[in-house]
Amino acid sequence: MKKIAYSVMILCVMLMITACGSNNEEESGMTSNLYDEIMEKGVITVGTEGTYAPFTFHNEAGELTGYDVEVFKEIAKRMGVKVEFGETQWDSMFAGLNAKRFDVIANQVGINKERLENYDFSDPYTYSSAVVVVAKDNNNINSFKKLEGKKSAQSLTSNYGAIAEENGAELVAVDGLAQAIELIKQGRVDVTVNDKLAVLNYMKQQGDKNIKIVAEGEDVSKTGYCFNKGNEKLIEVVNEQLKAMREDGTLAKISKEWFGEDVSSK
Repeated sequence: MKKIAYSVMILCVMLMITACGSNNEEESGMTSNLYDEIMEKGVITVGTEGTYAPFTFHNEAGELTGYDVEVFKEIAKRMGVKVEFGETQWDSMFAGLNAKRFDVIANQVGINKERLENYDFSDPYTYSSAVVVVAKDNNNINSFKKLEGKKSAQSLTSNYGAIAEENGAELVAVDGLAQAIELIKQGRVDVTVNDKLAVLNYMKQQGDKNIKIVAEGEDVSKTGYCFNKGNEKLIEVVNEQLKAMREDGTLAKISKEWFGEDVSSK
């Protein structure tokens, strides 16, 4: 029994020493810091889908590209580190961040109240809103109020379908934006309500001048890079690069290459 008691006493002393050591490290600023680790390794790891055009996808050459990808490549370049993208499905992305397989997520992640409870975000680098799209020769619809009684091509489960319905439109079900625009050009529907970024990208990629945006919603959604909480230094540095890119025109340039206009500011 004495041996057992002695062993327990020794174990307790060792645990106390370990705890004191940990406290001393924290007090002296020696705890692990993600920013310092990244700068020491010279690599930042980024979680992304790689299947979500035009934000993150593979081009015809098989290379990972997209608006979010190119913006973050520029951020990493200015930080003086390499960037490694880890591709995964959307549902697995936040689990990867939680498990610290990624340092950050770059995948057009909207900043909202629910996500802010669990994660921190960079400053917004993309702004979007709901827009009303009609045929180029349609001069009867110029606002959301004018949707009353009009046929609107919508994905029925989307927020944009709800917006059209709230404004009195009759919904016509479609599978996506391309089909909605085709119905507009055929005269089978009057309008579609959709995401501004998606519409701009479609118009840029297709060179389609048979449609136009006639109204834009007041509610603006913001997109930022997503981090685990407690990485203030890393977020601060990323924000510094975004600010510099905004001031020297780089962010606007990348934005216009993908969308035909600057979506990096309100």
